[in-house]
Amino acid sequence: MTETRIVPVTPGSFSDAQHAMSGGGDGRECQCQWWTMTNAEFQRTDIEGRAAAFRSEVDAAPSPGLVAYVDGHAAGWVRVGPRTRQVRLSKTRAYAGASEEPWDDADVWAVSCFAVRKEHRRTGLNAALLDAAIAFARENGARVVEAYPVDPDAGRKVTSNELYHGALSTFLSAGFREVARPKPHVAVVSLDLAGANETSTGEHP
Repeated sequence: MTETRIVPVTPGSFSDAQHAMSGGGDGRECQCQWWTMTNAEFQRTDIEGRAAAFRSEVDAAPSPGLVAYVDGHAAGWVRVGPRTRQVRLSKTRAYAGASEEPWDDADVWAVSCFAVRKEHRRTGLNAALLDAAIAFARENGARVVEAYPVDPDAGRKVTSNELYHGALSTFLSAGFREVARPKPHVAVVSLDLAGANETSTGEHP
């Protein structure tokens, strides 16, 4: 039986997070910095600069995300953390007026990026990563978790690269509710942790 373990990234597992992000798509180039920088800042940096910024995040607390290991091998990544640290979210027109929560509230966390290596896709790993992200947010005092998934069933072709946001169905299955639809294929969803079921552990056999 496949063993899946999902844990926060640490300085010692920095290279594992990079491996998980580099299995297809834009992860290696982005270094999961898209949401942490303004557009101007992102354009001024190269891969090495973004990797350095990511390492600085990993060296701080709370951890900026979680790494999924499948049979001991780094297979997936999810970014989850205070929304105030992901500055581009509030500057993104589709989200700016769509959230129900004040943008300066540090108790609102955001799940903003998934990366799963090609060989582990279509195995349910995104759902496992989301469950673990919810548990991690709760453990670190988040009041609300927000996300910005895409809806592949909305009548517009969604590219594989766009799926780094996560699919709407995954979030709805985890108990999120849709609070806005700024574009036909883009949703804003929210989970109130005070009322959410607390069965998620982040460990998936």
